[in-house]
Amino acid sequence: MIMRFDLPLLIIALGLALILEGLPYFLFAERMPRVLKILIEQPPAALRRIGVAALLIGLGLVYLGRQL
Repeated sequence: MIMRFDLPLLIIALGLALILEGLPYFLFAERMPRVLKILIEQPPAALRRIGVAALLIGLGLVYLGRQL
């Protein structure tokens, strides 16, 4: 089985990621400095847990989306 690289799909996925990353800054611009300050004060282990949770949720969503 030959895997085909789908550049338009990659560009769409990156665009969606940037949209989701930018939404909080656009919608809650006044609150974001406080949120970022709270994140900076977290120990690395807590940030890793948040990162792993986000990765697992993202992988689960990709898996579910591919099953539809």
